[in-house]
Amino acid sequence: MALVAGVDSSTQSCKVVVVDAETGHLRAHASAPHPDATEVDPGEWWRALQDAASACGVWDEVQAVSVAAQQHGMVALDDSGEVVRPALLWNDTRSAEQADAMVAELGSEYWAKATGSVPLPSFTVTKLAWLRAHEPRHADRVAQVMLPHDWLTWRLLGRPAEAVTDRSDVSGTGYWSPAEERYRDDLLERALGRAARTPRVLQPSDEAGHTTRGAVVGPGAGDNAGAALGLQVVGGDVVVSIGTSGTVFGTSDHPACDPTGMVAGFADASGRFLPLVCTLNATRVLGATASLLGVDHAGLDRLAAAAPPTADGLVLVPYLEGERTPNLPDATASLFGLRRTTMTPGHLTRAAVLGVLCGLADGLDELRAHGVTPRRIVLIGGGARSEALRAAAAEVFSLPVSVPEPAEYVALGAARQAAWVLSGSVDPPVWSAGVSVEYEPRAGWGDEVRAAYREARERGYPSA
Repeated sequence: MALVAGVDSSTQSCKVVVVDAETGHLRAHASAPHPDATEVDPGEWWRALQDAASACGVWDEVQAVSVAAQQHGMVALDDSGEVVRPALLWNDTRSAEQADAMVAELGSEYWAKATGSVPLPSFTVTKLAWLRAHEPRHADRVAQVMLPHDWLTWRLLGRPAEAVTDRSDVSGTGYWSPAEERYRDDLLERALGRAARTPRVLQPSDEAGHTTRGAVVGPGAGDNAGAALGLQVVGGDVVVSIGTSGTVFGTSDHPACDPTGMVAGFADASGRFLPLVCTLNATRVLGATASLLGVDHAGLDRLAAAAPPTADGLVLVPYLEGERTPNLPDATASLFGLRRTTMTPGHLTRAAVLGVLCGLADGLDELRAHGVTPRRIVLIGGGARSEALRAAAAEVFSLPVSVPEPAEYVALGAARQAAWVLSGSVDPPVWSAGVSVEYEPRAGWGDEVRAAYREARERGYPSA
């Protein structure tokens, strides 16, 4: 019975799962924390991966492994393969000025056609431009640029001369074309000021090589593409992931091209495409609300569930950390409809839950406009543990909501890819799905909440 491993190197931690390659049955899992920062020494990721792998207890029996990881991060290496400076992560927005300048210079339509997406401060290409502008001595040392999952795969392979990546993750750099499946070296050079090496792009079932002890290594994936693979999504499924960030995505046979920048035209980890909308404000909004009220997450959930469904018109536009969609990196949150009767812990918690969901529902509208026809929502992430949020999601999205049993779906997607590569099959293995909890929209107040949120957002941010 072959064992395969999947790694999810996220913003907050590294999760490792070991499963049976044929059935997907979980044999072991473990995790290790990452530093809480927007720039991190990549060596911390490697240490966390080693710690989590060791804690699994069966790592030495694994015959194949793949790594999925947070997208967009900039890992800059010099000629000797040493890290030039701490990696800038996706949630580091210091390159907002460079992103604006890039769009102003070439135009949003040009970028959308060239790379499938309009540059945002999260993208690698804007971080390279920031490095050139603010740390020229570091920029001059850059010989090679990788993404977080590229770097970890490279370390698993023993630091070979040539690094590799996959189409799903590289499609979020801002210098690779999903439509043409090629690097746009001219855009990288425009950002950094000169050429730099980039990893070779593998197809979803290509073998990247072997670990130093002989295990097969898969091409890896971006985290959202990994989740889609782990959830075994099919046409009509739209995944809403509520974690550190919020994402809304579904698979498509055609690359997206959105000059507004709302929809990122990524590739996926199956050979298709993954149009995606991302928000910066998700579970941390709920965490901040819980901290303000002095309750834990269970207490927050109870307050939100007991509050009036629409929060009696209290609306939180939850831009606590700026926002990516819409692109408002310097925005702050706004609270509307605050009256004596709504100035209660229950109303505030309910408004926080609804604010997170409404921002994601706006993202779903954008996917519809780009050819995605949702039949149901698959709700995952830490936020999906909230019963109040689950039930509200069906009303806000006006669609059936399926909540699969809690699992590390990004890591499972990486493991499924590892099993696919190991098998040499044309298609990935089909594993039995776990039990899901289903919710139907029945109460009918979703449109009222969405309308109040749109009005509040327009009052606070007319250009959003």
